[in-house]
Amino acid sequence: MIEYLTSHFSIITLGLLSSLAAGLATGAGSLPIFFIKDFPKKILDALLGFAAGVMLAATSFSLIIPAIEAAGGGIRGAGITLIGILGGGIFLDMVDKFFPDTNLSLGPSQNHNNLRKAWLFITAITIHNFPEGLAVGVGFGDGNISNGISLAIAIGLQNMPEGLACALPLIREKVPVWKAFLAALATGLVEPIGGLLGVGIVQVARPLLPFTLAFAAGAMLFVISHEIIPETQRDKSSKLATHSLLIGFVIMMFLDNVLG
Repeated sequence: MIEYLTSHFSIITLGLLSSLAAGLATGAGSLPIFFIKDFPKKILDALLGFAAGVMLAATSFSLIIPAIEAAGGGIRGAGITLIGILGGGIFLDMVDKFFPDTNLSLGPSQNHNNLRKAWLFITAITIHNFPEGLAVGVGFGDGNISNGISLAIAIGLQNMPEGLACALPLIREKVPVWKAFLAALATGLVEPIGGLLGVGIVQVARPLLPFTLAFAAGAMLFVISHEIIPETQRDKSSKLATHSLLIGFVIMMFLDNVLG
């Protein structure tokens, strides 16, 4: 499959299409709202935990390790990767200061501010999805198609429960189902922009590859640690979410090696 893709599509096209597919997964994840009006929090926590494990594995094996190798290994490789990871984390931390409200209770509505909070949550998720698209683009940018595919799969799987989490609060505030679906879908449509930027930067300035890989890894780690994992550890289903994280990690580790 890898040979077919490389012979029929350019790296830029693959990066754009893969980040678009990952972004569209937010809409796919919200589809259950057309059939189920009240989704159990326990199931959502398990899905988010699984997605966190998948993203951790993809970050480790498709971003951090390739960054060290691309920088030549040793102290130099580790140093460049360290700076890139910290840079990506600090960048997302700065973004989070402007859009801090990315954790929204999925419980019943309790006050008139919930609809405003729901839209703020969706806006924040949209902003935070940009570096995920960037990570996919960077993964493709060095010409390693398997890395890019692994990242696109990981982020797409994470986007599915995230899309559901975006749509449910709107449904609970009596927003029409189709509007809630479109809102969830829209949160992922910034990812192709990030993907195009990521693959473009690496193609134009290849010496920046190790740093951009590590930067994307830092951004991913911030999202996982600051947003996804805490959301799954708020109630009695926290252990289920932890088990799901481990399962997601080992499955993605296996897939990454098979694709590689």
